[in-house]
Amino acid sequence: MLNKAAWAVLPGTTPSEKLARIGIVPGSAVDIRKLGNIEENYGVPIYLFFEEVLAREKTLAAVLDAYEKVPEYERPVIRVSSFLSFTQENDPSFEQTLGEFPLMVTIVAIGGTADEPYVTGLMPFLDELDMDAAPPEPGLHPFPEGGPRAG
Repeated sequence: MLNKAAWAVLPGTTPSEKLARIGIVPGSAVDIRKLGNIEENYGVPIYLFFEEVLAREKTLAAVLDAYEKVPEYERPVIRVSSFLSFTQENDPSFEQTLGEFPLMVTIVAIGGTADEPYVTGLMPFLDELDMDAAPPEPGLHPFPEGGPRAG
């Protein structure tokens, strides 16, 4: 559920304008931990897709409708908070691994309305992960003054 007070602090009138202020722009790669913080602090639903065709060619509503009867962890799309919770429960070293090898999600779209925004992102495929690459600059930027505190 959208945290209306935190959302209201972000400058802008559209979801795209507001989310751009905190580094969420279609086409950019964003650390999954930052996405988790945004979902937690602002209440903006962020959906992670595992299949590029679905992420880029179908609407979020169509995908959610098509898979509503499929158990959450068997769907080709999952909320970032559910994904992070599942991975941390099943692999206690996951958080440490993310520190060493950040998981970068490509932002596909920002949608919804000013009162009900959402973000979709595409998870990298295992063969796309460059384990030898230098870590990216930390993607956890401070929240605007007056906004919620991160984690």
